[in-house]
Amino acid sequence: MSDWLIPYLVFNGNCEEAVTFYQTVLGGECEILHFGDAPPNPAFPVPDQVKNLVMHAELRKNGHIIRFSDTLPKLPYSVGNNIAFSLGFDTKDETKAMFEALSQGGTLEMDLQETFFSPLFAKFTDKFGVMWMVSCKPDK
Repeated sequence: MSDWLIPYLVFNGNCEEAVTFYQTVLGGECEILHFGDAPPNPAFPVPDQVKNLVMHAELRKNGHIIRFSDTLPKLPYSVGNNIAFSLGFDTKDETKAMFEALSQGGTLEMDLQETFFSPLFAKFTDKFGVMWMVSCKPDK
């Protein structure tokens, strides 16, 4: 099994409002990263209209974590595709093996690749319609 299994909620432009609401109701500590805060990448330029959208947020309380983000305007949003499970692993081999097993017969949104936040990351929907994100812990 992975080192973590975390619910990941996706919103349609109102993620920061939702995170603030959940933090007010549930308590805990929150961190928010906007698309405009990410390091520049010429291969994936960030359009001005999405720079203030939430790329990733985490609400932590008593060892529990909920993750959040906004969807990009070009990606379809509907209730039902707004929750995913995030699996994390210590090694690239574990990450790759789980990606290959879970994504078989599914649909890729982002193929397994290195990102600025993880040595390996992928996002996909499995053959049963469940959304997943797999990632490898950053090297320390």
